[in-house]
Amino acid sequence: MDFDDGRLDDPVALTMVDARLRDLASAGARLRIEAEAAQGPIAALTERDRPRAVLALGTEARFLRAVLEPGCPVPFVAWQEPTLPGWVGPLDIVVVLGAESRLVPSLVEAVRRGCQVILSCPPGAPGGELIDARSTLLPATTADPLAMAIVMLSALHGVGLAPFVHVQSIADALDGVAEACSVHADLVSNPAKVLASELADALPLVFGTSVLSARAARRVAEGLRSAGGRVALAADARELLPVVEGTPARDLFADPFEEHTDTAPVLLFLDDGLAEPSVHVETLLDAAEARDVRVSRIARSENSAVERYATMLQEGLFAATYLRVGLGRDAGGPTWHNRRP
Repeated sequence: MDFDDGRLDDPVALTMVDARLRDLASAGARLRIEAEAAQGPIAALTERDRPRAVLALGTEARFLRAVLEPGCPVPFVAWQEPTLPGWVGPLDIVVVLGAESRLVPSLVEAVRRGCQVILSCPPGAPGGELIDARSTLLPATTADPLAMAIVMLSALHGVGLAPFVHVQSIADALDGVAEACSVHADLVSNPAKVLASELADALPLVFGTSVLSARAARRVAEGLRSAGGRVALAADARELLPVVEGTPARDLFADPFEEHTDTAPVLLFLDDGLAEPSVHVETLLDAAEARDVRVSRIARSENSAVERYATMLQEGLFAATYLRVGLGRDAGGPTWHNRRP
């Protein structure tokens, strides 16, 4: 299916993804709603006796780990197995994000073992009734995984395990991305539409240098695969280097009107400015230049690590949605449903 960048400013074509774009644009509002709903339970949390460890379950458990590992004063484990590890007990905190049925047995077991549980799920969801006096329920009224995870960071700050997260600033920054990437901003001025055009007929190779930007890269690659119905790879610079080095040099004398079956790679670099300079990244970028491989960037250099992550991810998902429009593909579901752990 050919990409037509004219569709990106075509009101009729854009109606195909209207619900999806509205979903992306309301990310800041959802975060405010979740923070407001959880304000009371979070205020009741105090720095009790420090737990031995924290075990996190749910879709964004690895995001929590990526944020907390550098400074969490106790071991933090993102757990994806259907049963709890044998060592978890009353000295530990179990964090549960979401209300998927697969999480309920682990929640039941955590309560039975006497763990302190912090659960974020919609009111009335399975498992909420299991919460006991030692535990805390954060009512997640929108069920947006990223919003739930950011609010959970606020809760963990309340028990002395996480740095302060300025939720309002993150919500404002998400609003800023929504405005910059709005359907009303044309192809010339809209960074997400520009990025969609750059990825139109390419094999996206997505990477980030910090732990958080690498996680955002994986999420963006998922969005690009869903949008384009074709391969999009997320890996670190060392793993992507052989793909770039194996790219044939461009034939300067090739007929531009002749149909080409080969898909050229494009590097999409998510740079949050939080990693030290890397020789592997420099080698990858040098190889891309030598083989005339395009390098696109989503970059942030200011504000908190979580804000940089959220806004880079959001810009990438806007680009994936515009890629879908340019390819003339059906809209699909909401951007934050059916995420893998």
